[in-house]
Order: sequence, then C-alpha cells, then structure tokens
Amino acid sequence: MSRPKPLSGFPEFLPAGRVVEQAVLDSLRATFELHGFASIETRAVEPMGSLARKGEITKEVYVVRRLHAAEGEAGDDLGLHFDLTVPFARYVLENAGHLAFPFRRYQIQKVWRGERPQEGRYREFVQADIDIVGEATLADHHDVEVALVMLEALEGLRELGVPPVTIHVNNRKLSEGFYRGLGVEDHLAVLQRVDKLDKIGPDAVGALLVDELGMDAGAAGKCLELATITSADESFVDAVRALGVRNELLDEGLDALASVVRAAARVAPGRVIADLKIARGLDYYTGTVYETELEGYAKLGSICSGGRYDSLASDGRTTYPGVGISVGVTRILGVLIGQGKLTASRPVPTCVLVAVDSEETRDTAMAVAARLRARGIPTEVAPKADRFGKQIRYADRRGIPYVWFGEGSVKDIRSGDQTDADAGSWTPPAEDLRPRVSAG
Repeated sequence: MSRPKPLSGFPEFLPAGRVVEQAVLDSLRATFELHGFASIETRAVEPMGSLARKGEITKEVYVVRRLHAAEGEAGDDLGLHFDLTVPFARYVLENAGHLAFPFRRYQIQKVWRGERPQEGRYREFVQADIDIVGEATLADHHDVEVALVMLEALEGLRELGVPPVTIHVNNRKLSEGFYRGLGVEDHLAVLQRVDKLDKIGPDAVGALLVDELGMDAGAAGKCLELATITSADESFVDAVRALGVRNELLDEGLDALASVVRAAARVAPGRVIADLKIARGLDYYTGTVYETELEGYAKLGSICSGGRYDSLASDGRTTYPGVGISVGVTRILGVLIGQGKLTASRPVPTCVLVAVDSEETRDTAMAVAARLRARGIPTEVAPKADRFGKQIRYADRRGIPYVWFGEGSVKDIRSGDQTDADAGSWTPPAEDLRPRVSAG
C-alpha cells in the first residue's frame, strides 16, 4: 500500500498539537461553566431543509447519502452541519418542555464546510459556541453578556500563549435601517456584499452594489461611507447622523449598539469596538452582530463571530429569541501550532516510565506503576526489557521526563539526577506532572 496523501482542509494534529488543543478546550470549557453555561452536544447531520437558508453558506454544505441507498430512496436530504447555531435551534424546539429559560448553553463540536482550504480555513474544524435563548422574549443586556463572556474566555487563553483579541460589533437593525433610508429594500443582499469588504476592498464592493443590485453610485457611496465608521465609544452615532440618512429602524439600531458599546466600555475599555462594516452574511441575525480579530493575525479575518437572532427558533406558537457567539478553535490553532507559536512541553501525558529489568520482573514494574497512577501520576511501563540505556533513550524520544528503576529509584533524564524514592510518597514537581502549553 502506498503512503496515503492527506486530505486538504481536514487537519489532524500530531500528539503535541493535540495537547495544545485539549488545553485550549479545557480553558474555554472552564470559563463557560464558570458563567453557568450548560454543555450540550447535537448530532452531526440536519435535514437539508434546515440547512438550506438564504445565507451564502448554503453552497458550502456537505450532503450526506448512503452509498447503497435503495432505488427511489431519498439520499440527499441530510447534510453535515456548517455551524452549531442551526442544530441548536432545532434542539431548543425539540426539548423546549425540558429546558429552563433563559437557557444558557455551550457546545464544543466539529463542523463541516465545503469551502476552499487555505491558511486558517478548513473543511472540518472545531467550534466552541455559547448562546443564551429566551422564551418569547430575551433581555437586551444578554447581547453584552455573551460578548464579555467570550472575551473573558479568550483572555484566559493568553496564559497559554494565544495573542489578545478585539471584538468588533455592529447591529443589523442599524445597517438595514440605513439601507431602507436610502430606498433599498433588499437589505440582505447589500449586507452580503458589504460583508466582503475586508476580502475584496471598497472599490470591488461598490461595483457589486451598482452592477449586481442596481444601486445608483450615490447610494452605494453612502453604504461604503457607513462601513468605514468605527469607534471605541459612542461617537459613531454622530458620525452616522452626519451622513444624512433618516429611518426609524436606523434609530433603533443606533440606540441598541450604543448601549452595547457603553456597557462593554465599563468592563473592558477598548476591547469591544463599534465597527459598522460588520455585516455577517447569514440571514438569521436580526440585531447585534460580532466579529473578532486576533492581534497580529489580521490576515486570518474573524476568528470569533455571532450575534442576536430573534426568530431563528419558532414552533409557530412560541418564538425563542437568542444571542450567541462562536470561536473557531481550529482556525486559531491551525496557524499558531503550525507556526510553532504554541508548543507543548511534551507530546505525551506520561510523567514516569518504569523500566523493566527482565520479563520475569515485569509484574514488579507493573505494581510500581499502579502505585504511582493511584496517586495521580501518569505512568507507563517500558514495552521491552532492554538495557537501561535503551529504555532511557526510549523515554527521551517520547518526551517522558522520569525513569523509575526497580522498586525505589527514580532518574530525571534531563538533568541526570537520580535519587532513592518510594512509589507511595514520591511526587514529581508540579510543572512536570502534566504537559504544559506555552508560547513558542
């Protein structure tokens, strides 16, 4: 069998990279749970009717079918979820009678998108989401809360070596109201093109607005002017007013966004910024929208995004509004691990290798290992009875810092120090007990 070729867009970390990934996920999980978010997991597939929404993500859905489907059997009515929000909406509807609202959920799972693989963009990747969902109503202050919880979670990753982030925030009502004030009715089409601003530039976006949507040059210019407005305080309100567009929905969006920026500034000054080019191409967002930049990695684009959705989940009688934000974990780690910016102190959890004198004494070695494990020390037994030098080299290749000999001697193979020890009381230094993650 020839050596297999990797599939582009489907990353697989080596053990050291996996150590980094697990440390990041553990840190995110701890912060989410600290704020009362409950963990859920949903199935990998959803009906295509649920996935095929108006947002441009539709064309990226992977269809799932049975290879040997019977003749006439529907084979393309399921697709792999491209985010965790759509399956979450279905989950809420199915389980509403068992949930206490507002329901606070976090979810860490893989998602799949059939987009062109490139740095920071994959076809299979891990997302970590938080959402707060209400029954019929949901207070506006949750728009600020989810942003600040995610900011805290991402700030917690700085201890591992992940760079700081800045959250950019807009409001879909602001943008839609502005476009309606210009006489534009298909606001979603405008949002989807403005969302490309960072990728293709203002001239190209302006051309799309004029050529594809039939906007006049003056209106397209106003849309581009709106998209250039950014501030870390409420000064953006006056900047929007200065453009001379009037609309009731615009006023509502301005007030809502000002409230978010004002509240965030009290807790995390300068870290949550009003940025009126933020659009989010998915059609289910109705209010506040977020995108997040990783400092020093602008070319990655947004690594964390989300927003308010007032009508994503509805059973026809009750509507479940919500607000959520999601971080692309693999999007961050694929680059940072690949560039050596995040490293693990060793690729294996093992702290101690128990040497084997001979196969006749393997039982003794296994008993020592059991005593160490009972005290929470990750331990393995040498796979082969060999010269001690070879067993030490084996430990070194694996990244294992300590080798145990017989019933009472342990060697730090990095320093060469060897001391008498008892398996019932010896403990390694805290920094050696588990693999550590740090900036490379």
